[in-house]
Amino acid sequence: MTLGEIAKQARRNLNDNLWDYLRGGADSEAAVVRNRLSLSSWAFRPKVLNNVTEIRTERQLLGAPMRIPVVLPPIGSVQQFEVGGGVSVAEAAAEFGTAMILSSAALPDFETVAKTPGCSKIFQLYLIGDRAWMDDVIGRTIEAGYDAFCLTVDTALYSRRERDIHKRYIPGSGRISLLDPREQDANADFFAQARMDWDTVAHVKENFDIPLVLKGIARADDAARAVEAGVDVIYVSNHGGRQLDHAKGCIDMLPEVVEAVDGRAPVIVDGGFLRGADVVKGLCLGATAVGTGRLLALGMAARGAPGVVRALELLETEIKLTMGLMGIADIDDLSPDMVERALPLPGPYDVMSAFPLLAEGY
Repeated sequence: MTLGEIAKQARRNLNDNLWDYLRGGADSEAAVVRNRLSLSSWAFRPKVLNNVTEIRTERQLLGAPMRIPVVLPPIGSVQQFEVGGGVSVAEAAAEFGTAMILSSAALPDFETVAKTPGCSKIFQLYLIGDRAWMDDVIGRTIEAGYDAFCLTVDTALYSRRERDIHKRYIPGSGRISLLDPREQDANADFFAQARMDWDTVAHVKENFDIPLVLKGIARADDAARAVEAGVDVIYVSNHGGRQLDHAKGCIDMLPEVVEAVDGRAPVIVDGGFLRGADVVKGLCLGATAVGTGRLLALGMAARGAPGVVRALELLETEIKLTMGLMGIADIDDLSPDMVERALPLPGPYDVMSAFPLLAEGY
């Protein structure tokens, strides 16, 4: 089996609304395209004549072991791809051996998902209430046993996702995208995200004993400020191209953020990462781990938790093959000198351009 076959099965199982929700982005979808374009614009510089009979891919995130440096990121309305939702994601993470981040826009609720044993769990929160409401949720997150707490910081406003708007489709977590901009003031309680600032970060760090992840960092100065504020994990992301259109490709954001963080915190990156070679490129450029959100959605849509496990197994195979062919036996030996900028491959690009055989009918 290949990852492309998992994507093909996912397409068979999803209606047009959900398929477009999975692969779409904001406005012109330039940021979606740029994520894949940027990944193809980095080429490998392999070494030879190194013993690669045994290849080590294990790593830790916040002290929790990961079989490969890949986390299952938060997906709003993940239950639309498979009815088990966050519980299925947790079961897959536990069976394979990696960490998951649960979206507060997913079902079941975070306290129910927390009861699934066997994997490291991080809870991601969108603010839909005041500070007292946030504090209550963080306290419950700690009580439920989550290993870290995540704030998404690239969603001050909800984008307009035209694939949904053209069909008048309202995703389970995305009703604001269909509103006329003049109507959004009426939804201020839903999007308290717009009021989030650096004081919010300071408040969380001063009042709660739980590691804090900021997801949506896109530049060096914000990364440095976050680390200085005590943030425990820096998460480089452009929300899969689903928020700010024309954002820079995430892998191109990564080097300046890694330099600014300077080893003071782990760095996660996502944004178009769908193949083992993509993951290895992110690790070469300094990421501690890589998020593969759309691959998670494809696995869920193909076959629920077993589909996600199989996708991770195939991703692991691709990572090991890439490392071996690069002459690297230990994942900690990947380094920036093993990649360089190159001319991108010919387009057209979209999310599924990672699986070119799909277009040829395989």
